[in-house]
Amino acid sequence: MLKDVWLPKGYKLADNASIQALLFAGNDWQIFATSGMDTILLARCELARRWCDAGFLEPSLLGELVFGAESFCTLASLKKFFLLPVEKSKSPDSKVDAIAFALALQESRKIAAITSLHDAIYVEQYSRLLPTWSVTPQIDDALLLGTWLSGGVAVSTNSFRRLHHLTGWMPAEDLMEVINAAGLHVAAGSAFLAKRKPAHNEKQAAVPASNPQLDTLYPDVALNDKVFTLPGRPQLEAFFNEHVIDIILNAEKYQALGIEFPSAIVLHGPPGCGKTFAVEKLVEFIDWPSFQISSSSIGSPYIHATSKKISEVFDKAIEAAPAVVVIDEMEAFLSARQTNGATGLHHIEEVAEFLRRIPEAIQSKVLIIAMTNLIELIDPAILRRGRFDHVIEVGMPSKAEVASLLEALLDKLPKEAGLSLDASLDALTGRPLSDAAFVIREAARLAAKDSKKRIDQLSLHAALDSLPAAKGENDRRIGFA
Repeated sequence: MLKDVWLPKGYKLADNASIQALLFAGNDWQIFATSGMDTILLARCELARRWCDAGFLEPSLLGELVFGAESFCTLASLKKFFLLPVEKSKSPDSKVDAIAFALALQESRKIAAITSLHDAIYVEQYSRLLPTWSVTPQIDDALLLGTWLSGGVAVSTNSFRRLHHLTGWMPAEDLMEVINAAGLHVAAGSAFLAKRKPAHNEKQAAVPASNPQLDTLYPDVALNDKVFTLPGRPQLEAFFNEHVIDIILNAEKYQALGIEFPSAIVLHGPPGCGKTFAVEKLVEFIDWPSFQISSSSIGSPYIHATSKKISEVFDKAIEAAPAVVVIDEMEAFLSARQTNGATGLHHIEEVAEFLRRIPEAIQSKVLIIAMTNLIELIDPAILRRGRFDHVIEVGMPSKAEVASLLEALLDKLPKEAGLSLDASLDALTGRPLSDAAFVIREAARLAAKDSKKRIDQLSLHAALDSLPAAKGENDRRIGFA
C-alpha cells in the first residue's frame, strides 16, 4: 500500500458520491470505496492510455478527475462486481465467480498473448484483467488461475489433484469447466485424479472397485503417462527420478525389499542456484497436496506456539497423505541447539518436534523436502540417516545447464528462426538460473513493447543488457531497460 492517498476521505465525485476509503493501491493506480453505488479505480493517465491503446478498455469507459496538480483517469464499477488486484483476491465462493474470472482471463489473453497478467487488476464488470506491467516476477496463466482459485496458494491448474484438494467445495467436473473457460488445457481423465468423497449417507459401494475407469479414483499418484524433467538441472532431475518418482511409481517392487516410501531430502546451495525451482517442479509433477513450513508461516514470538504450529502442519499433511511437506530456509528452525543463547530452550523444543514428527510423517507417506543456504548451521541430529537420508548440494549452473534451460523456455514462445544464444550463454553461465528465466521474460516483454510478434536477436541482447551487474563487477547500471 502506498503511503500517499490520492484522494481524501469525503472528496466529492462527479455523481455526488464521496470517497470513503482507499481499498487497494499500486504504483500507478488506486481503488477507492465510495458512498455511492460504485467502486472507483483511479489510474495515472499514462497507464490508462496504455490500457486503451492495447485494447483492454474502450476510451469511452474512462472519466477524468483533477485533484490539485494531479490529473487521473477513472473507471467506475458497480459494487456487486469485483474490482481488485488479482494478488489480493480471495478464493471464489461459487462456480459463477470462478467462471467469471476464468472468462476475464481468456478475454484478456485474446488481447495480449504474451503480457503477464499476474499483476493485473480484475475488473469483473467488463470481464478484464488490466495488466500494470510491473517489474515483479511473472507467472504463467495456469499458475495465475490456480493461485486465484485456491485463495493464494501457489498451485498450477496443471496440478489438478492438488488444486482440487484446495478447492474442495467445487466438484472436479466444475473445476475442469472453469479451467477450460480460461482457455487452458486439462489433461484427459484429470477429473479422476481427484479422490472422490462420498456424499452424506452415500455408500462406498456406489463406486465399484472392479470398474477399470474408476479404479484411478484411488491411486497414490497417477504419473504413468508423464515424464519428470528439470530443464537446466540434469543431475538433480536424475536424482528425483531415481530416489523419489521411481519409488512412487513402482512401489510394489521396492516394498518387497523393505523400501516403503522415499526418504526425506535436503537441498543446499547458494542463493539463486535453483533449489526452490526444482522443488516446485517436483511438487507440481507429483501432484500431491503440499504444505509449507517457513519462518513467515509458523514463526511466533509466543512460548510453545512455533512448535505447536509445526505439529499442526505435520498433522494436516499426514491426514492428507500422500502429501508433501516443504521446509524452506530450514536453518531458521533446525540450527544447532547449542548456538541459540537465551532463546535456546524454545529452540530445543522446536528441533525436538521436528525430530519426532519427521519419521512419523515418512511412515505415513509424507514426502519431506527441506532447503537451506547454510547447511553448516543445521543441527547434526537432523542430518543423521533416518531423518534426512539425502543431503544434496546444488551448485550454480554450468554452461550446458544454462543452455538447456534457455532452450526449454524459448520452446514455449514465438521466436525468430536462427536465434543465437551464444552471447546469452556467456553472460549467464555461473549466474543464478533465475537470471536466465528473467532474460527470456524480459526479451519477450521488450519484443511485445515494440509490437513484435516474435522474440528476436535485438530483444534478447537488450534483455541481457538489463541484467544487474554480477557480484564483483564494477557496474552501476540500473537493472531495467
